[in-house]
Amino acid sequence: MIAAADISPREADVLELVGARLSNAEIAARLCISVRTVESHVSSLLRKLEVPDRRALARRASEPAGVGPSHLAPVLPTPLTSFVGRASERAELAEMIKAHRQVTAVGSGGVGKTRLALAVAAEAAGEYADGVWFVDLVPVTDPGLIATAVAGALGLGEQPGRDMTESVVAALADRRVLLVLDNCEHVVDGVALFLERLLATCPRVTVLATSQARLMVPFERVYPVPPLSLSVDGESDAVALFRERAAAVGRPLDPALRDQIAAICERLDGMALAIELAAARCSTLGLDGINAALSHPLRMLTGGSRADERHRSVRGALDWSHALLEPADRVLLRQVSVFVAPFTAAAAAEATGSEEGIVAEGLARLAEQSLLVVTASPGRTEYRALETIRQYGTERLAEAGELVGARSRHVRWCLAKAAELVVVRADWRARFDAVADDLRAALAWAADRPEQRTDAYDLARRLAELTFIRNLIGESQGRYEQAAALADDPAAGASMLRHAAAVAGCRMNGDDMYRLHRAAADAARRSGDTAGAACDLATAAANAYRFSGKFVQKLPREEAIALITKARELGGDDPAAQAAVALAEAGRALTELGAAPGRNDSAVPMTIARAERAVELAHRTGDPFAESAALDTLTCAQSWAGDTFAAADTARRRITLLSSTPDTPAAAHELIEALGEATEASLGTGDLPGARRWARRLADHPLLAEVGHRATGWLLVTDALAGNVEEVLTGSVRFLDAWQQAGSPARSVLGPPAAAVATVHGLREDQDAWREWSAVLNRLDPSPGNAHGYGAIFEAMLLLHRGQASEALERLAPEPGEVWQWVTWIWLHWYVALRAEAAVLARSSDAGDRLAEARTVVAGNPVAGAIVERAQALLDDDRERLLATADTFDTAGCRYQSARTLVLAGGDHAARGAAVLADLGFAPMALPRHP
Repeated sequence: MIAAADISPREADVLELVGARLSNAEIAARLCISVRTVESHVSSLLRKLEVPDRRALARRASEPAGVGPSHLAPVLPTPLTSFVGRASERAELAEMIKAHRQVTAVGSGGVGKTRLALAVAAEAAGEYADGVWFVDLVPVTDPGLIATAVAGALGLGEQPGRDMTESVVAALADRRVLLVLDNCEHVVDGVALFLERLLATCPRVTVLATSQARLMVPFERVYPVPPLSLSVDGESDAVALFRERAAAVGRPLDPALRDQIAAICERLDGMALAIELAAARCSTLGLDGINAALSHPLRMLTGGSRADERHRSVRGALDWSHALLEPADRVLLRQVSVFVAPFTAAAAAEATGSEEGIVAEGLARLAEQSLLVVTASPGRTEYRALETIRQYGTERLAEAGELVGARSRHVRWCLAKAAELVVVRADWRARFDAVADDLRAALAWAADRPEQRTDAYDLARRLAELTFIRNLIGESQGRYEQAAALADDPAAGASMLRHAAAVAGCRMNGDDMYRLHRAAADAARRSGDTAGAACDLATAAANAYRFSGKFVQKLPREEAIALITKARELGGDDPAAQAAVALAEAGRALTELGAAPGRNDSAVPMTIARAERAVELAHRTGDPFAESAALDTLTCAQSWAGDTFAAADTARRRITLLSSTPDTPAAAHELIEALGEATEASLGTGDLPGARRWARRLADHPLLAEVGHRATGWLLVTDALAGNVEEVLTGSVRFLDAWQQAGSPARSVLGPPAAAVATVHGLREDQDAWREWSAVLNRLDPSPGNAHGYGAIFEAMLLLHRGQASEALERLAPEPGEVWQWVTWIWLHWYVALRAEAAVLARSSDAGDRLAEARTVVAGNPVAGAIVERAQALLDDDRERLLATADTFDTAGCRYQSARTLVLAGGDHAARGAAVLADLGFAPMALPRHP
């Protein structure tokens, strides 16, 4: 067993979370580090613990190695005071969550629901292998953001192509988790919708909710939380709580006073909050003073008949406590009730328009009266009003006629904070999270008030920008759409809708992209911008061609043609509109080329010409995103023509263009697509170092942190072709975890990584893993691309490694012209090179002809060219020429092919090559078998 000292503290943290079955993305979010750093730690742990893969690492995490517990500690708030009594309630509620998947602890405000739920959850933590998680719903003002709050507590982000609820459900699908949802009553409809989807899909998740009313959802079992016991047989829970809290602010009470304390608790109806507030005054008022205060009807029952019956006791206690405050403190209490999240004295001063020193003193006095919870840390002191007290303060604001003024100041404070967050610094995420709930609450209030419309628009726009940076892209899209609805100027609304469309693209939601560009066109026309409307209509059509894989509903051909026609009519001679229309027409031509049966050589040059014209027109506009879109279409047209090097040049040109663009949703969408395309193009030309460079940038993009299968896909392909076994094994774990959490979508773009991983396991002779990944591949992509494109290349590599040259030649039997749609893009050079080598090793009679043909096709490709040169040397029995190709492979960053060359050379070289293969992690290579 490895000693704990050999594992760093950070590695210990990562090991613990691997043992808890968290993905690399989830670990990164939990530890606030990058996914790449997590991958490095996992690789280090695999080496130090001498285990072969992540599954074994997870098993080791549960062994007593001195590196921490084998399961996560409960992620629960730490109460500032002890939990008193309620032994029977704890036992009953604990049994209920064992027997039922969703239990709601129901009771009036201040009865003690939260403390009871926390106590039960803490005791049950050991029974939930994947943790106990607490979600405070107090700051949530929008029922549609329940999933966002849950994701924030779990350290999850939204997966592109899924809304936040779907992302959370996917992450918890196979987890054994206890989820505590606290304070559901003000967003009960949103909680109900979220739980119906969660519980129907996640069979091992249990939910314990607290609410003032039942949630009315399937699976729900209600546990009514009673007031603290007032039994006179021995000391009741209520009396015990009063004693404990009174002793905390003074000195222990004389046991002889039990009856007097019991009488006070009885007058407070056993309400935990009311008892705590009363006990906090014991050291200054004494029991007699408390009794006198409780006897005053104005203090006890202010607004009693107006209040709901279940709130009367708590409201009475609050009225009483409020009446004992100095007037300035009463004003402060109600003014800070606008904050839904913890706030500092400086924030309170800004929002109230008061001097910070005076406000700080007032907040301290309110905290001393148990009306605010204070949290002190080395860097700051924060205050928070419990929800019941915050609601009480809001009512007092309304009674004083101050609600609109206080809310308006809060909105302006939120706008200022949002403006400060435009500059992204190292602590940006923490700064945003600290104010995000206030921004949302302020927007929710302002959006419903006509006189606040301008501020609401500005706040929605800012929140859209900030949530995008925070990778809450589903919310970002919604906020952009909200800003569009709030905009007084249709032109501003059109701009917001275009941003929303770009975010939808980042979410892999083509249908929303289309809808939003159509809506932007309508807004632009209302503003009198017919050229802008033309651009939006043309872009809607072009996106349907460019991103067809992101659409659920394919755009009918006639509808796309109608859009282009209308765009041409509206755009006239406007340069931007002409560029947009040209792009749509190029996309249409390319799509129709791909749909045509067989290869239409005459149509290819015309399609390239259309794409080049679109690039030229877009470049003239000076819009880098329009030019990037046109370059994308040109790259596809060039690849369709088999011009691999031209396609690679265009892809790199696109990356260069986007590298200096501002960080916007449109830039992120284009860059992610461009990085993937540049990686593919580099693979097609044999530039493995370049391909890995682009793939690494793609994997590190923040928007892909929660979609590891998309992030790591091309990196896996590149590493597999280069022979980087350890990187493939590590990255494949993240790929598989993320793919499964995303619902195991069948997407052809994910096929090459699965084929690459399967091949690496085959080269290692790990048959179980090879079968597992082959099954994944068949689920991901049953298309001809798998059968005739990348699938053929990777299977041929494995067959050649096993000495089955004839079988490899059969796998590559179709002529490239017969399957050109599937091998033209990045696989053409690999296909013809491996086909030529298989012909030589299988001693095919036409091997020479195939070599000559292949040499012409792969000219300029260092890897494919070396494969062809190696095959020629084998055919000519030229060992010196053969060995020279090993150096070429090394220079090209292709260690596997270099080692393979040495084995094929035979003699001492073969032993050296076998040693290199073993060092890389591959099984011994077999020489070709001949009849």
